[in-house]
Amino acid sequence: MKKALFFILILLVLIPAVWVVVYKFEGTEPEVDIKLPSLYLKKTYEMAVNVTDAKTGLRNVSVSIVQQDKEKILLEKTYETSGFMGLFSGAGAQTDSFIIPVESWKYGMADGEAVIRVEVSDLSWRGWNKGNRFFAEKKVVIDTKPPKVTVLSKRHNIERGGSGLVIYQIYEENIQSGVRVDDNYFPGHSGLFENKEIHVAFFALDHTQGPGSRMNVVAEDPAGNITTRGFHHYIRDKKFKTDVMNISDGFLDEKIPGFDVGAKKGAFSGENETLLDKYLFINREIRKANVDKVLSVPLDTDQKKHWEGRFLRLKGSQRRAGFADNRIYKFKGGEIDRSTHLGIDLASTAHAEVPAANTGRVIFTGDVGIFGKTVIIDHGFGLASLYSHLNDITVGEQDMVNIGEKIGYTGQTGLAGGDHLHFSMIVHNVFVNPVEWWDPAWIKNNITSKIDSVKQIKKN
Repeated sequence: MKKALFFILILLVLIPAVWVVVYKFEGTEPEVDIKLPSLYLKKTYEMAVNVTDAKTGLRNVSVSIVQQDKEKILLEKTYETSGFMGLFSGAGAQTDSFIIPVESWKYGMADGEAVIRVEVSDLSWRGWNKGNRFFAEKKVVIDTKPPKVTVLSKRHNIERGGSGLVIYQIYEENIQSGVRVDDNYFPGHSGLFENKEIHVAFFALDHTQGPGSRMNVVAEDPAGNITTRGFHHYIRDKKFKTDVMNISDGFLDEKIPGFDVGAKKGAFSGENETLLDKYLFINREIRKANVDKVLSVPLDTDQKKHWEGRFLRLKGSQRRAGFADNRIYKFKGGEIDRSTHLGIDLASTAHAEVPAANTGRVIFTGDVGIFGKTVIIDHGFGLASLYSHLNDITVGEQDMVNIGEKIGYTGQTGLAGGDHLHFSMIVHNVFVNPVEWWDPAWIKNNITSKIDSVKQIKKN
């Protein structure tokens, strides 16, 4: 009996002792996931920290930012334990998550490198009851100074629906910059000059923007500091003509039945639906989608000026419609719709050869709804030319073409009512007046003279 009691007492002592050794002295450090949104501490900077200890549970979490002898505690949390000295308690809190704002500009720290320090301990009795410890430091950069920007080009004359060029210098690397015109942003690019600090930005006013439009050079560094620089400019207003387009039954019968309207194909097959209903859907909804598509293509642009001199127009052609013509569509004498024509229609002989207006890289070939068979050429730094209603295309995407090289033949694909070329010029994501780019005097006064002037200044 005494021997049995002895063994029972031994077990009562041994089992808790083994439990203490195995459980309370476990040696696995907490798991910590630290997410920093950027190396640079922006003014609206928030870091995320997720902590886990699946065994004894969390004891303490501490997060701070340190720069030389300065330390700012960003988070300090201690987790309470239950039971007598934690001996008979279960695991404590096993997981927690934090979103921690880092407002470095409030802590009296200087611009330069700093360290985000994270320490997490658990409830293990290891280390004289200090627990297993996770420790990590993440380097960050405090930057409160906006980038320095100098506008180098002097005169910037632009008209409604026209193009412009600004040349400016930035004295830091990794700066996002460009020209903001009202709510539209035109990216700047380096690569035109040997000095990579010098950037160029082609910008534009669309046909709705005239005098009073705001324009500035904008530069933002990785820390979110922004510099805005105005530049001297003069905006000329311009009037665009109104054109009446009479839609005939013959045009509807020829163009509309087989026109692809995608998912809406079955919507115009009912007894009460007419070709006119389908035409109006095409002229409104499909037109908008097609315009959005072609304007997204020039975002694929080279950091190189491919073109030289004036842009070519279709040889021996006559203008049938102008840029930004306000079109009024009529059917049997009544107005049915309106739109704006954002290119120039040029008519020559049927299936006339279409030349590349200038040297560049073909960035699109294909069929685009109302535009029909279309080619888009990138001329570098966000400048592109578009050729539509083609009967045939003779180049492929990524081909380099020289000025005057054949790219296709005129036709009447898409919503064209007769054989012609629809020609457009695009600056980044805006249709601009092609007439400017056909004019060697305009190119010299507004583009190349600025480039030559800055080259001469930097040479001296």
